[in-house]
Amino acid sequence: MRTQTGFRFRCYPTAAQAHILLRWIGCQRFVYNAKVTEDRYYRKFAGKALGLPEPYPPVDQQYSRYIHPDLTPWLKEVPSQVLRNGAVRWRQAYARYFQRLGGRPVIRKKSGRQAVWLTSELFTFTPIADTRTGEILGNRLTVGTRKVAVGDILFNAHKDYRIPNSIRIGVEAGQWFLSFSNEDLSQVPDEAETVEWLRQFSEEELLARTFGGDRGVEIPLAGNHGEAFDFDPVQKARMEKKVRQTKRYQRQMARQRTQAAKEKCPAGANYRKTKSRLAKTYQYGKNVRDDFAHKTSRAIVHNPDTLLMVYEDLNVKGMAKKPQAKKDENGHWARNQAAAKAGLNKKILTAAWGKTVTFTQYKAVKAGKLCIKINPYQTSQECAACGHIHPDNRVSQSAFVCQACGHQDHADHNAGRVIARRGVRLLLSGGYLPKESKRCGIFRRKAVEAIGPVRSESTPGESIVSREAGNSLTQGTANQDNLFVRRETPATTACAV
Repeated sequence: MRTQTGFRFRCYPTAAQAHILLRWIGCQRFVYNAKVTEDRYYRKFAGKALGLPEPYPPVDQQYSRYIHPDLTPWLKEVPSQVLRNGAVRWRQAYARYFQRLGGRPVIRKKSGRQAVWLTSELFTFTPIADTRTGEILGNRLTVGTRKVAVGDILFNAHKDYRIPNSIRIGVEAGQWFLSFSNEDLSQVPDEAETVEWLRQFSEEELLARTFGGDRGVEIPLAGNHGEAFDFDPVQKARMEKKVRQTKRYQRQMARQRTQAAKEKCPAGANYRKTKSRLAKTYQYGKNVRDDFAHKTSRAIVHNPDTLLMVYEDLNVKGMAKKPQAKKDENGHWARNQAAAKAGLNKKILTAAWGKTVTFTQYKAVKAGKLCIKINPYQTSQECAACGHIHPDNRVSQSAFVCQACGHQDHADHNAGRVIARRGVRLLLSGGYLPKESKRCGIFRRKAVEAIGPVRSESTPGESIVSREAGNSLTQGTANQDNLFVRRETPATTACAV
């Protein structure tokens, strides 16, 4: 089995290049959102206005109808491949929905991380050789076409890579990144082979080579062999400082919005500067959590004595939700401990529970090892020595005293031992079954055949509606005026059988 390796390098476009790339990002996002809006309109029209099971919304990659000389003339100022890739990204998102790998495509916002997907027609990697020795020092990235040339973009490649077929250039909190993926040339065993290999060990042998991780709020990750993974004191102090800065910038942005509303004018340059500073404070915390998750997962997977990693199957998203408001018998709002829950949610999200497990899973596959999840029910109340389960065993947040055998241990260490033993027994008993990985995608050759390599002209008239299986009718919200589609009425839409 071959795996994919992702690369993410910092790149440094000039101000003029950044301006062009931001325009490409906006136009590609516009085509994607237009496809989403049109899909919602078709589904709502078919399910509500007609009351019939058809016509189905179009699941295609056509985009020429969004190019209007009066409404969207700026779409002609970017290469046609940028617009085409926006439609292909929407089609790929729908392919994931058909495979039950995600929900339907949704509107992409202007805020947050933004990226443009570029195929091989829009970029080239040129080798840079030493004039004296002829040694290849790296590659030069050139982006653009003859009509719209962006130029050479500097990027910092901190590890070896192969030339990709497509790239993404994105911006987040004022920093630009170049990202792509390569297929690994080395073969690794698939999950089923790894499971069969690990089942050859006895329970004692496998338990000695198993890492059981217990995730907590005080200690982000504790192992069954006494490991404790936590943030550095410097990182903790700096993240607390960023939290204070975040609150200050939020108050400042609120005052600037209020002042702009009083003057009945849009927010000015100061508001945009404060917004940029706020994004950078959030970005620091994200980078620290990513760094912690990568270092922790690497230390666990690359341990030669560890073959199996076991974690609890926690619903982190559900655990970090705020409590719902409730009313008492008199109709008044009752106390729901919202402030205390907010503090707990902050600690859960700061501990990077989900990222640590996700990074461990994909690194374990490349290392030929296995990472599984077990039922978290009463893992913190079970004694690792005798197996007795009782709520009183957990004396405090860090102390564990078994009420049956008197076993004493750190609560996180005891839970890690319980998790490891449950994972080993689940694996050896045959209760763990490898999951079949679902893959979906659109080959570039098929996309070119369907759409064509160049921009198609916008012609008013009827549009073709497909009837692909799996596109069930669900409620949606859309406004027909936002479609930029020149047609008479949806009732005249021709359906392709």
